[in-house]
Amino acid sequence: MSNKKNKVKFNIKNVHYALKEDSRIGYGKPIAVPGAVSVSFEAKGELSPFYADGIVYYVSSSNGGYEGDLEMALIPDQFRVDVLGEEKDDNNVMVENTNAQTKAFALGFDIDGDIGPTRFWFLNCTATRPSTESSTTEDKKEPTTDKISLTCAPNPDGNVRTKTTEDTPQEVYAVWYDAVYLPVKAQGGSTL
Repeated sequence: MSNKKNKVKFNIKNVHYALKEDSRIGYGKPIAVPGAVSVSFEAKGELSPFYADGIVYYVSSSNGGYEGDLEMALIPDQFRVDVLGEEKDDNNVMVENTNAQTKAFALGFDIDGDIGPTRFWFLNCTATRPSTESSTTEDKKEPTTDKISLTCAPNPDGNVRTKTTEDTPQEVYAVWYDAVYLPVKAQGGSTL
C-alpha cells in the first residue's frame, strides 16, 4: 500500500471465507464469495469500573469480539454446505437438516477508501441461516438479498481481527487472500 492514509471508507468487496481447521487457530484455504452488499459489525465488550477513595479508581475493558450482519446478493450453495452444514442429496437437491452443525470460519473482505482498500480478517466466526424471502416483480426489478448474522469470538490466543494499514508491506497485502493472516511474533517473542 502507499504511505498516504485513507480519509474515508466506502464499498465492501472481495469477500472470502476460510473454514477453521482445528479447535485452536488454523484455517483452511480462503474461498471467494461474490456479491457483497454490506457488512456491519458491532464490538462486544463492556467497561467495568472499580471504585476506591470515593472515585473511579480503575476501569477494565473486556473484548468479546464482534456481532453483526453480512448482506450478500445471494449466499452460494458452497457456503451453505461448508459453513451452515446443508447437504446435497443424490439428485443435487440442497437439504437443510435441523441436526446439522455449523462450522467456525474466518471472514475476510476489503473496504474501499479514497486512497485504496483496507483488508480484514475476522476470526472464529459462526453464522446463522439466512431467511428466505422474495416479492413479486412490479414496474421494475428490484433484487432481494440474503443476510446472515455473525458472531466473531476471540481465538484461543485472544486474537479477534486482523486488518491492513498504510504501513503493511506490499508483499503481505498482495497475498492477503491466499491464507488467513495470523499475527507474527514480535521481537520480544510474544505474539501480537
